[in-house]
Amino acid sequence: MSRTGPRLFCIPATRAPVAAVLRRGPSAWSHVGRWDVGRGAYEPGAWIRANLYPQRCDLSPDGRWLCYFTLKGPGRWKPGWTYVAISRLPWLTALAAWGTCGTWTRGLHFVDSRRDWQVGVPDVGDPAPCRRKFGLVPTRAGTFAVERRRGWSETADTPARAPADVWDEQRADAVAMEKARPRSAGKTRLVVRGYFAAFRSVVPGGAKDVHYDVAEDGRVHPLPGMQWADWHTDGRLLLATVDGRLQIARWSADGVDVETEVDVGRLVPDPAPPPAVARRW
Repeated sequence: MSRTGPRLFCIPATRAPVAAVLRRGPSAWSHVGRWDVGRGAYEPGAWIRANLYPQRCDLSPDGRWLCYFTLKGPGRWKPGWTYVAISRLPWLTALAAWGTCGTWTRGLHFVDSRRDWQVGVPDVGDPAPCRRKFGLVPTRAGTFAVERRRGWSETADTPARAPADVWDEQRADAVAMEKARPRSAGKTRLVVRGYFAAFRSVVPGGAKDVHYDVAEDGRVHPLPGMQWADWHTDGRLLLATVDGRLQIARWSADGVDVETEVDVGRLVPDPAPPPAVARRW
């Protein structure tokens, strides 16, 4: 896949027309944005000179809270160099944070049951306001962790995971995922093949071939130039292009008809103090 823009990965909320946009690039910089897919608008948020790990992050069902895992040094606060934190999207101001013992963790994710809270007392902050609405649990190691929580499943030709494959790495290049278009009765499916489907140009062994297709009526329709894709709840496509554009488009067998587009590839690092609202639950 040729690339002329930043690496992008989106995490849609499950109960709100909002997606968290995680960006890497230029080198050493990460950025977070809030994509209002209902209006086709983008709100730029925090810039951080650190690594964000998209498949180890999550967005709360209501689209309000971002749970993220990062490596940022030097660690001059109690959580240390590597930590999981909850912030108000699109900011990274930690309202609660837990230190980790390195990058082994696969992060945490939100669940609907408030009783399911499997994390201890945070090193920073008090997550009680969030805990009153959602649970928070550790994420199991596996490919496409974010997608699996959003209705994607393995294709029939994906090899089974070996019981001893603790990190789900032995079959990584062979995993493909699919998701049915809403209200299509499974006849139209979005398919992705690639390595972990997030920031894939930097993985063990170098760049991997990643591509999205739409499968319909026995035919496969490629979606060239896309580094991320998912279905909107209304059946439209949500897309992130390799040159850094966020698109909402209608799909038909004749092709993709882009309705709205936001070019986030032109953004440059602009770290600034967060607004006061970023410090409040």
